[in-house]
Amino acid sequence: MSQRVKKKASPMARQEAVAGYVFILPTILLYLCLTIIPIIVTFSLSFMDYDLVKPSTFIGFDNYIKLFQDSRLGQVALNTVLFALMSVVGNVGIGLLLAVILNRKMPKFFVNFFRFSFFLPVVIGYVYVSIVWSNLYSTDTGVFNYFLSLLGLEKVGWLTNKSIVLFSIILMDIWKNAGFFMVIFLAGLQNIPTQYYEAAQIDGANRFRLFRHITLPLLSPTMFFNVIWCSINALQVFDAVYILTQGGPGDASRSIVVYIYESAFQKFNLGYASATSIILFLAIGLLTLIQFRASKKWVHY
Repeated sequence: MSQRVKKKASPMARQEAVAGYVFILPTILLYLCLTIIPIIVTFSLSFMDYDLVKPSTFIGFDNYIKLFQDSRLGQVALNTVLFALMSVVGNVGIGLLLAVILNRKMPKFFVNFFRFSFFLPVVIGYVYVSIVWSNLYSTDTGVFNYFLSLLGLEKVGWLTNKSIVLFSIILMDIWKNAGFFMVIFLAGLQNIPTQYYEAAQIDGANRFRLFRHITLPLLSPTMFFNVIWCSINALQVFDAVYILTQGGPGDASRSIVVYIYESAFQKFNLGYASATSIILFLAIGLLTLIQFRASKKWVHY
């Protein structure tokens, strides 16, 4: 009897499987065309001398050797790492702080208003945000320097001073992206059962202990997601740097992706740019793997 049922069900199962493959086929094709194939082409170009004019020539590991001998790349890599560290600490930290504040008991109108206000910059394109902040940072007509002048302080070259240009870009990045992490944290906080807090309060736990021993452990999966997401995106920063400073002054704010763009589309050294892209790809992959391994010690599911 069971065998007959299985035989009757198998054509339907096959039809469902075929329908499933048909539905996911466009996504698979897009993923192949926009992700897998470009990675393969980039990897092959990294072994070539190619400049869009003359035919490509196989040169082995010359691009990689040149890459590790490039003195500018060290400064560019340092800028990118510093940007990523400050972006993760700033965005994740401020996002968590805002989420904790909005998760407290207050009128729903205020919660919705502030949640909308903090999340609004996230949906605005980086180009528009960068242009607005470029005007805010203007040495002569910028709002920030205007307020400094009201206080009797000297004007600051927010985007022309090598010492602070990276911090200026980070400030804009946090303003734009902290709201995204706030929403993710807020969702995680609202999924924590209130029974844990009630039981701990009966035992005399204060707010700090509640946050330390209940909120943080139960929020660790959300924290892990935000750290991974923020670090991967920060290591690939391009729009903000290119629009605000184009990597200047000098190489003080130049990121790896901006450096790759300049190598490929200004110097037309596509082989070298491809080699740099592969190294960045491997570095991000290695960092993500390390984060996943380390998460076993502090992420609680």
